[in-house]
Amino acid sequence: MQDRVRNVKNGEIREFPDTRGQTILSAVIKEHFVTGEPVGSKAVADTFANAQGLSPATIRNVMSELEELGLLEHPHTSAGRVPTDKGYRFYVDNLLGVLSISNEDLDRIGNDLGLADSEIAETPDRLMERTSHLLSALSNNVGIVVSPSLANDRLQHIEFVNLSDNRILVVLVSSPNIVHHRIIRLKMSFTREELEQCANYLNVEYGGKTLSEIRDRILVLMHEERSLFDRLLQTAVILCSQSIDSEGDRAGQVFVDGTTNILTGKDFADLERLRDLLATIGERSRLIQILEECIGRDTTVPGGIQVVIGSENRTPSFQNCTLISAPYRIGNSPTVGTLSVLGPTRMEYARMISIVSYVARVLERMMSKDMIRD
Repeated sequence: MQDRVRNVKNGEIREFPDTRGQTILSAVIKEHFVTGEPVGSKAVADTFANAQGLSPATIRNVMSELEELGLLEHPHTSAGRVPTDKGYRFYVDNLLGVLSISNEDLDRIGNDLGLADSEIAETPDRLMERTSHLLSALSNNVGIVVSPSLANDRLQHIEFVNLSDNRILVVLVSSPNIVHHRIIRLKMSFTREELEQCANYLNVEYGGKTLSEIRDRILVLMHEERSLFDRLLQTAVILCSQSIDSEGDRAGQVFVDGTTNILTGKDFADLERLRDLLATIGERSRLIQILEECIGRDTTVPGGIQVVIGSENRTPSFQNCTLISAPYRIGNSPTVGTLSVLGPTRMEYARMISIVSYVARVLERMMSKDMIRD
């Protein structure tokens, strides 16, 4: 590579491969994705068998220079090379070209999410669960969907419906016209009239307030003596304290699918690191924090998609992984949820970025439908 590109960023001089080096780096990444093995110059030479100026000797020299630049490395004593985190980063930032989604993936997404059936109506929870499963199936990795926090959504309407065995169905409508269903179990029973009175009271007194504000006020009422002697207030305290869940509403719900793909893949051979990774995925609050940090970074891919590769992850257990995430909103809600694919750094980047971007927009549209979901 006679004409390396020299770039000055933050006072540091960085060198990048020329056009020929970029072509070979791209070929190594694609070959490594297919085989999962270190890539030798012969495999790359076979790819460019009819290309002028790319003899096996030239390819060996270019691969050596890519290694000098830190874009490729020798794993152990292997004669072949694999991409480094820096190599993947250069590939994602510079070599993906125009991103598009294949007809096959479009058909799979449409079928799995029921886009052709306008009559399909389901709960947001069920939709997010199916979306995480879809992402896992399409990527053969881990699909993650986090719901937007409800804490800042404003109450539009609430009602309570008696079920059997002291269970009550809570139907809560928050802005912008999103319907949430919860079933709570109580140690006491209430009549239909009591539930209607309580719902009317809450709708009048708290309509337009955020769920966070309502919960804080209910906590205050729980410590006021008058609520012990006022049957309506007592009912409101009991129902609201269980209907508006502090942790779930403030942080959002997490739907994870495909952790078994990590166990069966050959990219995670280190059992200690694998255990740490699975433990982090299973720790709900930590996983939400990681995804929020990911979305909060400077966007490197058009469309608001964030790609965090290997050692770029601040969480040690994620430093052998790539996390591709997209934010999504429900209507005009000020809060966002996240939709992600988590897998090894050996990933089909262009396809996964396109899928995550497209599915995020589809999920927004489906979650924003102005309809009651059973």
